[in-house]
Formats: sequence, structure tokens, C-alpha cells
Amino acid sequence: QVQLVESGGGLVQAGGSLRLSCVVSGDTACVSALAWYRQAPGEERELVAGRTSDYTSKYADSVKGRFTFLRDTAKNTMYLQMNSLKPEDTAVYYCHADCYDGATMIFYWGQGAQVTVSS
Repeated sequence: QVQLVESGGGLVQAGGSLRLSCVVSGDTACVSALAWYRQAPGEERELVAGRTSDYTSKYADSVKGRFTFLRDTAKNTMYLQMNSLKPEDTAVYYCHADCYDGATMIFYWGQGAQVTVSS
């Protein structure tokens, strides 16, 4: 079992910055990848930024150069630093972990954090 607890989010004006945090606890040895997703109203959940266990990072084209995936292994915490925010970044943001137990891949999700960007 892996637990993900998010914090951060809120309301910000366009051009501003926010940082989301996600504490990863439990059986973290099984985690093979970490990521941030987001879901806007009426839209499907989409990958925003992620990092695999070999430290390969991936970003959605819409956030490249503005968002950064960060991880503090000592604190078992991952972050999403969001700069130059745009109204179209408004969504609920979820942290995500892939956990492989040797036979099965299990997906874990945080509770979600609302990010609202006003124009």
C-alpha cells in the first residue's frame, strides 16, 4: 500500500506561480514512477509531468518551460512547481504513483488539489 497526500493549490492570477506538494508514504520501495496529472471540468485526466525510477522526466507540451517536477527523496515528497500560470491551467491536480510488486502494477492517486487561474 502506498499513500499520497497532497497540499498546495488555490487561486492565483495569470502569470503567477504555485507549488503543489505530495507526500508519498507506505511501501515506497515498489514505486517505479511518480507523476502529476490534471483534470479540467468536462475533460479527461491528462499527464502533466512525471519521472520514472531512472530519473527520466516527461512533460506535457502545454506546460514545457513553465512547470517543473521536483522530488525530495529525504522527505519522501514530490512537488510540481508551476510558473507563468495561464487560465487554461485551471484544473484539479492529482499526484500519482505506479507501484510494481513483481507481478502486478498498481496505480495510486492523491486526493486532488484545485488550481484556479484567473485572467
